[in-house]
Amino acid sequence: MNNQVSATPAALALIQTLAAQYGPLMFHQSGGCCDGSSPMCFQAGELIIGDSDVLLGEIGGMPFYMGAAQFAYWQHTQLIIDVVAGRGGMFSLEGATGLRFLTRSTLCPI
Repeated sequence: MNNQVSATPAALALIQTLAAQYGPLMFHQSGGCCDGSSPMCFQAGELIIGDSDVLLGEIGGMPFYMGAAQFAYWQHTQLIIDVVAGRGGMFSLEGATGLRFLTRSTLCPI
């Protein structure tokens, strides 16, 4: 697996906190409107992964998926998952923490 996603120390700390509370996690970024363009954190298996989802790698030992349509735009980037103050997505587990996951990126070398 080519790990095309990484996480900042702040994101890894939040992942560890959430995993201690909820158990194994998974991430998905769909690219849809509103919350869909942010990385969403779920309990493992809570979101059904389909044929149009791409596994980009793992952060904090947890799988990170992206919808194929969104991946078409991001395929030449290294995603860096960070944490900032604010409310997360309505269904994302970090929503009540006062923090939210945020995707940053850098171009991959060709």
